[in-house]
Amino acid sequence: MKYLLLVHHDEEAFNELSETTRKEMLEESVELTHQLHANGQYLNASPLHPASTAMIVQVRGGKQFVTDGPFVETREQVAGYFLINAQDLNEAVRIASHVPGARIGTVEVRPVVEITGLPTT
Repeated sequence: MKYLLLVHHDEEAFNELSETTRKEMLEESVELTHQLHANGQYLNASPLHPASTAMIVQVRGGKQFVTDGPFVETREQVAGYFLINAQDLNEAVRIASHVPGARIGTVEVRPVVEITGLPTT
């Protein structure tokens, strides 16, 4: 089953970490993707640009509304994601515990609904 691991953390707190620590966390994440790939579990992963670069799009009554920046009322923002294959929720949670971002924020584990008819790579 596919699971999305959404990494959330406080961007301000993350930016206060040393450059060395941030680089080490990225290297750990890359290493984790290689381990997942070796186990046939890796599908995709990537950090995201800061929430300040986000655009919010809504359509109401047939009209498009676009707002700059995140529409977030929390200190934590979505920082990145891992898309993985796992046997079950327990395995997905175990994998999430290895995501470096879990040490400074949270990792939300969500099963992906698989539907037919979507393009494949």
